[in-house]
Amino acid sequence: MTDLYDRHRAVMPEWLNLYYQQPIELTHGEGRYVWGADGRKYLDFFGGILTTMTAHALPEVTKAVSEQAGRIIHSSTLYLNRPMVELAERIAALSGIPDARVFFTTSGTEANDAALLLATAHRRANQIVAIRNSYHGRSFTTVGITGNQSWSPTSLSPLQTLYVHGGVRNRGPYASLSDAEFTAACVADLRDMLGQARGEVAALIAEPIQGVGGFTSPPDGLYAAFREVLAEHGILWISDEVQTGWGRTGEHFWGWQAHARSGPPDMLTFAKGIGNGMSIGGVVARAEVMNSLDARSISTFGGSPVTMAAGLANLTYLLEHDLQGNARRVGGLLIERLRAICAQLPGVREVRGRGLMIGIELVEPGTGEPDRRAVAAVLEAAREGGLLIGLGGAHSTSVLRVAPPLSLTVAEAEEGAAILEQALRSA
Repeated sequence: MTDLYDRHRAVMPEWLNLYYQQPIELTHGEGRYVWGADGRKYLDFFGGILTTMTAHALPEVTKAVSEQAGRIIHSSTLYLNRPMVELAERIAALSGIPDARVFFTTSGTEANDAALLLATAHRRANQIVAIRNSYHGRSFTTVGITGNQSWSPTSLSPLQTLYVHGGVRNRGPYASLSDAEFTAACVADLRDMLGQARGEVAALIAEPIQGVGGFTSPPDGLYAAFREVLAEHGILWISDEVQTGWGRTGEHFWGWQAHARSGPPDMLTFAKGIGNGMSIGGVVARAEVMNSLDARSISTFGGSPVTMAAGLANLTYLLEHDLQGNARRVGGLLIERLRAICAQLPGVREVRGRGLMIGIELVEPGTGEPDRRAVAAVLEAAREGGLLIGLGGAHSTSVLRVAPPLSLTVAEAEEGAAILEQALRSA
C-alpha cells in the first residue's frame, strides 16, 4: 500500500484529497461491504460519496453492463440510443416536472453546469442566486456559485452570484427563530437581495439538503416560499438533487418534494446514485427551458449505452424493492439510535438528517467551535473498527456524514451504529 501511495503522490495533484493517514485501496465489494487490498472487510456507510446507491456488485446492474458492453459500448448522441431514450422516459415521468425533457451528462458537476447554461440562455441573464454553505461541483462555473469556501478555490466566475440565507437551520443570524420566523426572515433576505440586483436574475439553485455542507437543511416549505418570490420576477428554480434524489431521504423521492406547495422546480439536476457507480448525471427541465439553446450541441459521453443500461437496471431494482421505503424505515431506526448514543456525548452538537442521509456535527465541548481534530479521529477510529464514513461541513462546522446504500438492513445499521459509538467515545 505504501508503494501505491508513493506512486499516487508522484503523479496526482496535491489537492486531490485522500481519506485516512494510511489511505485504503478498495479492491471489491458486495452488498453493503467492501474489502481493502490488505484483505480487511469494511461496512460501507458512505457508498463512494452517496453513489453506490443500491448495493456493491448488484447482480442486476452487473449483468446489464456486461450484456450492453457485449453489444456496443459507445455511439455518442449523434445516433439514436434506445437505452438513453428509455431511461429518459422513466426519469421524466418520475421528475414531477410537466412536459419534461432530459439531457444526460457524466457527472453532477456537468449536470449543474448544463442547468446554469440553460437558465442563463432562457433568461438572457448571467446573475444566479445561490445559498450560503452550498456545493454544486468542481467546474469553473459551478465553483463560482458554490457558497462553501472550503470547496471554492477561486473567486473568478463567468456568473455574478448573489448568496442568500436558508440552507443552514441551526447556525447563523436566524438560528434562534421558529421555523415560521426563519422562513419569513429568509424570504425577506431574498427579496432584499433581488432588490439590490442590477438587471435580470436567471435562476436560484439550491440543494434541498446540503450535502458537502454537512447534511444541513431548511424547514420544509422554505423553497416553496422562495418560489413564490421568484415567480414574481420570472426567475427559474433549479433543484440540485445530486445527493438527495432517488429516495435517499426516505420521505420523498426528490428533495424538492419537501417544498412542493408552489409546484415542482423548473429544473432538477441528478447524478451519483442513479448509476450505482457508473458515470451518469443529467438535467430535467420543462421543454420551454430545455429547448432555449439556439446553437447546436451534443454529448460525446453523456447517455453512453453502457451507463444507460446500468441506470435502467439500477432504477428498476430501486423501485421494485421499494428502497425509498427501506431508507425511511432503516434510516429512521439508525438516526434514532445515533441520537441516543450522541445524547451522552458533550462533543456532539447535533445529529440530523432524513432517511439514509445523516450528519453528526462535532464541536469542542464548552465552546461550540468546530472540532476538526475530533472528526479526523472518529474517521480513523471508525475505519479501524471496520466502518467507512464521510466528512463534511463549512468554515464553521465539522460533520461526520453517514450515507449507506439504500438496501441497508436493520442488522447492518446496528452494526455500524455500534462501531460509530465506539469511535465517538474514543475520539
